[in-house]
This record gives sequence, C-alpha cells and structure tokens, in this order.
Amino acid sequence: MKLEYVLPSEIERRSFEIIESELEADIPADIKPVVIRAIHTSADFDYAENLWFSEGIIGRALEVLDRGAVIVTDTNMAKAGINKAALARHGCECMCFMADADIAEAAKLNGTTRAAASADKAAKLGKPVIYAVGNAPTALVRLCEHISAGDFVPELVIGAPVGFVNVVQSKEMLIASGVPCIVARGRKGGSSIAAAICNALLYMLDDKKGFKK
Repeated sequence: MKLEYVLPSEIERRSFEIIESELEADIPADIKPVVIRAIHTSADFDYAENLWFSEGIIGRALEVLDRGAVIVTDTNMAKAGINKAALARHGCECMCFMADADIAEAAKLNGTTRAAASADKAAKLGKPVIYAVGNAPTALVRLCEHISAGDFVPELVIGAPVGFVNVVQSKEMLIASGVPCIVARGRKGGSSIAAAICNALLYMLDDKKGFKK
C-alpha cells in the first residue's frame, strides 16, 4: 500500500475533520477547541467526557493571556510543547523550574518533591500565572495549599497529571478549591495534554485578535 505525503497543516486539518465527524458528545462551542485539541494530541475520545471546565473559564483564560501571563509547567516536556510563536504574539512566556538547582535544594531541605518546591517558587514571581500540571499531583496539592492560605492564587490552573497515586484525589481537590481551572478528571492526562490545552487557549486568542498562526 502506498501512502501519500501530507503536509503538517493538512494533517491537522484532516485530523480535526475526522474528530468532528466521530465525536458523539455534544460539546459546547466555547470549550470545543480545547476538547478537540486534547483529542487530537492523544487520539483519545475520552477527553470529550472527562475534561472539566470552571464556569466562564475560557473568557478568563483569554483575558489573562492577553495581559501577558506567565505559564508555569511542571515538566520541561510540557514547556517544550507550548507554541513559542503564539506565546510571543501575546507577550507571554513559559517557565519550568523543575531542573533548577535551587528547586532540588529546597525539595531536599523541606522533605517535599521538586514539583511542590516549584509551586513555591512560582508563588514569588509577582506576575499573573497560569499553572499547567501534566505530571505531578504534588504540584496540585501544593498549589491548593497556597490557594487555601491565600498567599498565591494562580489566575488559572490546568490540572492534568497522569497516573495512579493521588492523581484523582489531587484533581478533585483542585476543583474543590474554587480556583479557575481546567481539569482532566480521572487518571488520564500528561504533559502533552497540559501543553495541548495551553496551545488551544493561545490559538483561540489568535483567532479572537485576528492573528494568523
């Protein structure tokens, strides 16, 4: 069997058409671009059901990005997956502290994980923060502790850690915190999903402002 060479832009267009044609759930228009991009990234239609959105979260996310937010990720893999050109178009930046020497030192000193120490470092940025978690439930737990204490409340949290230990519980804790969030409920998620959600929001802001991707 011989397959044709398809350019990346055409692959994405066709993929989105296939997803649209196979979607069985009726997805509200405001969140649909996020859901479709998560499915596109994972080829997993479960995201049509397990993505949870705070009320009015899309409008809030676009407003925060338009102000030049800092996206903090819990893995360098997620950071690498976020479109740098789209970030630059809106005056945003992306940071990941997980490999920083001071994070390893703080985690060892305090008996925590590097993900928790990274959340503490993000609390000191003094900028509007979108926190995107695709790997470490301890990042969500520490964020919830900050939120409860009132000393650091991110503008938006993307809660999509993947796995089995404290993953489901940390996501439900995040929802219960009342912070604006997008959550991949259940065990599924990952760095690629966290990045995909960030990209979907950036591309939605591109469309709103008439930028060409």
